[in-house]
This record gives sequence, C-alpha cells and structure tokens, in this order.
Amino acid sequence: MSNKLTIKRIAELSGVSKATVSRVLNGHPNIRPELREQVQKVIDETGFTPNHVARSLASDRSNIVGLVIPSGAQTVFNDPYFPALTEGIAQSVKKHNLILALFVFQSEEEGRDTIRGILNAGLLDGLMITADQKGDLFIPKLIGDKMPFVYIGRPNDSIGISNVDADNISGGYQATNHLIELGNRRIATIATAMNSAGDNRLAGYRQALKKHDIEYDERLAQFGDYSLESGYRVMKSLLEEKPDAVFVASDTMALGAIRAIREANLHIPDDIAIVGHDDLPPAVQADPKLTTIHQPIDRMGQIALETLVNMIDSKTQPGYQTILPTTLIIRDSCGAANRNEE
Repeated sequence: MSNKLTIKRIAELSGVSKATVSRVLNGHPNIRPELREQVQKVIDETGFTPNHVARSLASDRSNIVGLVIPSGAQTVFNDPYFPALTEGIAQSVKKHNLILALFVFQSEEEGRDTIRGILNAGLLDGLMITADQKGDLFIPKLIGDKMPFVYIGRPNDSIGISNVDADNISGGYQATNHLIELGNRRIATIATAMNSAGDNRLAGYRQALKKHDIEYDERLAQFGDYSLESGYRVMKSLLEEKPDAVFVASDTMALGAIRAIREANLHIPDDIAIVGHDDLPPAVQADPKLTTIHQPIDRMGQIALETLVNMIDSKTQPGYQTILPTTLIIRDSCGAANRNEE
C-alpha cells in the first residue's frame, strides 16, 4: 500500500495542502505543531515512504550535495586523509537528511567535463571541493552558474569564496620549532608544492628557522607529492645531506621517510628525529609512533557541510571563512626530551 501513496494522497488524508506535507517531510520549522502532528500521524499509520524525486519537486530542492576530489580513486581510497574528511561530512549529511554524491577524476579535462555535467544536470543543491591540487579550475564556472560551493582548503583567490581550512602555517611552525627546541639545528623538510596546504607548511618551517637564526638551506628542503613512495624517495636523497631532524608535510610521506631511514641503518630518534603532519591513524601505528601535527580533519568536513547548507538556505553569503587550529602531538619519533605523550 505504501508504495502507491503519494504526497497528494497524504495531503488528502491529512486534510492539508501538498505544500504543508512537503514542509513536514523536509523538516521545515515554520509549521503549526497541530498540523505537523496531523500529517505525521497519517504518515505513521500508512507507512508512507516519500519518493526522493517527488520530495525534490515539491520542495524545489534535490537534497543532494556533492564532494569533488580532484584525484583518482586510488589516491582517494588509499590516503587516510580522505576517509577522515568524508566521515566528518557524512556526519553532518545525516543530520540534515541529505544525500552525498562523490566525484573523483584524474585530469583537468575529465574534471571540466564532470563539473559541466553536474551543472547541466541541475541535480545538486551545492558542492564542496577539496583543494587537492593547485589551480581553481572550477571556481569561475561555479560562480557563473551561481552554484553554492565551499572550498576545503585555501583557494588561490579567497575573495568572495567560502572556505574551511586548518592553520597550516602554524602547523609547520610548531613542528619545526619543536625540533629546534630539542637541540636540532640541521633540520630538513619533505615539503610539497601541490597545493596551498603544502605552501603554508613550508612557510611555517621557514618562519621557525628564521626565529632561531637558522639559515634556510635549499638542499635540506626537497619536495614530494603526499604519497608514501615520494616520502621514501625524497628521504633517501636527504640522507646525503646528513640532517639531524626532518619535518615531513604529511604523515603518509613521513611513513615512507621512516622506511628510508631504517634501510640506511639509522635509528629514530637517536640519529634522526622526525615530525609529520595531519595526525592520521597510521601515525599511532608507526614504529616508532610518529610525533605529528594534529589537524581536525573530520571537523573540517563537518563545518564545510554546515557552511554549504547555510549558503543553500541563504543564511550565509559567499565569502565565509573558517580557519581551525593545529596542535602538536608528541610521541616517540622525537626522543624523550620535553615529552608530552597523549
């Protein structure tokens, strides 16, 4: 019976309009309690399950939001950052009774085609975009089509663009400053130039060196691409420079660096101290446990979704920015001095 019921029929049985039924189904706050109870009683008695398309037509909303990750599926599912971010978004999606659509792609052309398809179909209420790579290819198109969107990270031009980010400059600074305070002076970094987060973490590294009158040495600053393999490869190169410590711009690269250090028969932290960034689950599973910078990835996802919902509901205008603090988490990979383990 419930499959044959429609919003129109529920309205007839409840003695209200279709618009009122739609508002009840979509959780609209401005409904008299007695009417809401009247409609809900009929829904409960009939076992009515609303068709999503019908609800969308009635409310002029699809209740579908998208998450765009400009990376291939292999990266998305192998890098612990993305599951943590998606989990945070999913928590808020559930709270708002929304559906989350995930879009991944590996090339600029594929990305443009994907965004074009999204906009032409008109099925999404809004988008979240991760700043996985430099270049805001989609932003002009989204602005032109007036699609509500939130950038997770820092766009190249943040004017008029809503975004959520962690304080990556502070993260790089805290990590490097901690290594210096432990007595290290020849501090390398495995940085990345792939996105603004990498740029900011490198900037924080340089700020800490400058504060302690340590000259920035380009030979000690080499670049990876956030992958385990690049961390391993770059660390092998850095070992030729004989650093006594290294700040790595992501935990994933740090795990690769640990493998390279061990293969060179060096010990962590006695021969080389190491600090990562992100505080992902593998940091605790590493041997030794990785000192790292905690960024609240799941919270970033939650705030991104909440910001997007407010934009869709016209409660927030484009240009709303949130920067979340980062925190140093001290574990085994930096030695026992000034130890403050979780």
